[in-house]
Amino acid sequence: EQTGSDVTRLYREAGQLALDLARETGCRYAVLTDGSPSCGSSFIYDGSFSRARVAGQGTTTALLEENGIRVCLYFPIFSTWMGRPGVYVQDLYVEDRFRGRRIGEKLLRRVAKECRAAGGVYLRLSVDTDNETAKAFYEKLGIGRSSYEQVQKIVGDAFFAFADAPEE
Repeated sequence: EQTGSDVTRLYREAGQLALDLARETGCRYAVLTDGSPSCGSSFIYDGSFSRARVAGQGTTTALLEENGIRVCLYFPIFSTWMGRPGVYVQDLYVEDRFRGRRIGEKLLRRVAKECRAAGGVYLRLSVDTDNETAKAFYEKLGIGRSSYEQVQKIVGDAFFAFADAPEE
């Protein structure tokens, strides 16, 4: 809020409305974008409009998670190769009992619409190599396997050793 007014109450009320809707519809998972004072999961902006970040959750994210609704995030990204923005979907999971209702498709299409409205031209995600159900689901939607990319990662002790190694 650029005038300096405290809008915390409004964010909390909006979070409660989201929780009420989630309960009414049986929602167990939500796709949100990181950074906002409402939807942030790992960080929020500090409210100074300087794009300064602080660690923490937004009001809606915290309320949903406190009530057992898992939050799935997507992140705006930028491809230097394409010279255009896009979106990366971190995780997508629909419980077995809700599958077949096109929930996953609707969530992905919503993310894609928001990305396109912001000038984005692509959607990326990763899938476990042994998750044949997910791979078939994405293929059915036209989200194909990249023939020119491979995900690399480093985790655990190897990551810590890499991060803590002296720079030369």
